[in-house]
This record gives sequence, structure tokens and C-alpha cells, in this order.
Amino acid sequence: MCDAAEKDLYAVLGASSSDSVQQLKHRYQQLALQYHPDRLGGESSSETESAVKKFLEIDAAWRILSDQNTRRQYDLQCRARELKQDWPVDSTVYLEDMTWDQDECVYTHSCRCGGGFNVSEEEVEEETQRRQQDDEEEETEEEEHRGVVVCCDTCSLSVYVTWPLHRKAQMLKCQ
Repeated sequence: MCDAAEKDLYAVLGASSSDSVQQLKHRYQQLALQYHPDRLGGESSSETESAVKKFLEIDAAWRILSDQNTRRQYDLQCRARELKQDWPVDSTVYLEDMTWDQDECVYTHSCRCGGGFNVSEEEVEEETQRRQQDDEEEETEEEEHRGVVVCCDTCSLSVYVTWPLHRKAQMLKCQ
């Protein structure tokens, strides 16, 4: 099911994930008749080869989506993949390269649009503590970096702000 997970099997059948098994079966039968190798008369070999590939793709999609258990597993895999997708990140910025703004109590970095990326010391500390707790539970001792995705305050760009997990706390006090 790994190869199938990369393609949208519903799109292969020209259907949607909300379609019933009967609707999927109807779409499968239509497409199977259209692309079945026995129905391709004296067409050129490249057209026949293309149709056979399409038929096999349709058949593979139907095998997964026709069974209730494999369909549910496929739907869960698709949903998990959607949830894992990160916000599109334009670049990575190191916390050490950002400027500390004493008045606002945030680290800042200029965006190419003229706006800025801001991350507070509180956000950095919360994320560092969360990651340290995760690492203690997993008992890992690797030197890792931690970070957060930060959006520009003006445009739609975002950056991944990162820092070493075991960084020395800076004595930056806000008044």
C-alpha cells in the first residue's frame, strides 16, 4: 500500500473519499471497461502500453478501496500524511543570528518584504522545556536543535527558527 499511498486513489477512480462503495464500484467498472487491454484493438503499442498502465493503476486503486478495512487504513494514512505536513518554510534562521529587541522582549529577524519575524524568549523557553521533557522520557542524549516555525508579520513567508536544545540561558531581562 506504500506506492498507493503516494497517489490519490480516489482521483485515480475519478471519485471522492465520501463516495460509497457502490459509487466506487461503478466508477471502477466504467474505467476498467475503457482501459481493459482486451478492448484495445489494433492501436499503436505506445497507446496500448499507456492504457495497460492506466488499467493496472485503476485495478490497484479498486483493490484497496473496495475492501472496508484497507480503505479505512488508506484513509487514515492519508489523514496522517496531511497532518504531518509542515507549514511551508522559506528558510532556517538561527536564534543566535536574530536581534534581541529589549523594548518588545522578542528576538527579531527582518523579512525580505520589509516585515519581520518575531519569537519571544517565553516561546523559546517553553519549546526547550517541552523538548527536554520529551528527551527525558525517551532517554536520548544526542545534541539536538529545537525550533519553531514563525510567520512574517507582513507577508505570507515563514522561517524555521532553531537553537541548540541545551543552550545557555541568556540573561535578557524585560522591564
